[in-house]
Amino acid sequence: MTAFSRLVRFLAKDGRTYYGDAILPRGISDISKARQARIVKGDIFGKHDVTDDVADIRLLLAPLALEDVRTVRCLGLNYALHAKESKMPIPKYPILFYKPVTSLAGPTDPIPIHPLAQEGTGLDYECELVAVIGKTCADVPESKALDYVLGYAVGNDISHRDWQIKRGGGQWGLGKGFDGWAPYGPGIVSSRLIEDPQTLKITTKLNGKTMQESNTADMIFNIRKTIEFLSQGTTLLPGDIIFTGTPQGVGMGRNPQVWLQDGDVVEVELEQVGTCTNTVEFGPKPGPRL
Repeated sequence: MTAFSRLVRFLAKDGRTYYGDAILPRGISDISKARQARIVKGDIFGKHDVTDDVADIRLLLAPLALEDVRTVRCLGLNYALHAKESKMPIPKYPILFYKPVTSLAGPTDPIPIHPLAQEGTGLDYECELVAVIGKTCADVPESKALDYVLGYAVGNDISHRDWQIKRGGGQWGLGKGFDGWAPYGPGIVSSRLIEDPQTLKITTKLNGKTMQESNTADMIFNIRKTIEFLSQGTTLLPGDIIFTGTPQGVGMGRNPQVWLQDGDVVEVELEQVGTCTNTVEFGPKPGPRL
């Protein structure tokens, strides 16, 4: 059982980085609105305490430090209406791929677009419910799956469709794994507070315009089934992060298609959790070799 309610990792005004329990204004559930947090001491996956020491938040960081993350697992084609817009059959089993931990970024970090990812077209957004494993588990029955969830965040599975699908016979790892291509946060809401993760509104806005608007009820494989499947013969560890798929409305599925451009602002939001707001930044292309 977690002691925290809304775990954040943040740079404080004293210049130090802390884990904390976000303090929200009355009537506000969006963690990105937090300006203060009670400092958390101890092992966030084990015994920890929410202290009475309050620190001012200068900047919200990725909710987990990289050294506290084990793997980043992701599901593809996991919303029924997204499968329909993709003109793909409903999968019989969860479609699993991995992102490197270096793809993780904070809730306000820029989304860096490497020159390789500026080639061709297909730079896309994907709002996703993110589940964080809190306890070691293997061969978990569906009925017990949520017992192993530390909490939930919202993330953006940035994708380059040309690299993901067209080039080299399908390069999911490359097309989705560039540095900074998995911003998430703005914190981790304890599973104590979100007892049913399949009732949450989830959205994406691009430059203020709503592009994705759905509910986690549309998932093909819900959180319970996902953890049951992923833990079969494979041990899940504290700090494993699971991006659980995106709903309909991605740029690839639109007519005409909509691709991210330099300077675009992408907001992904999950009910009861909050919003990540990230700006697309094209990196400089290398000059001619001398």
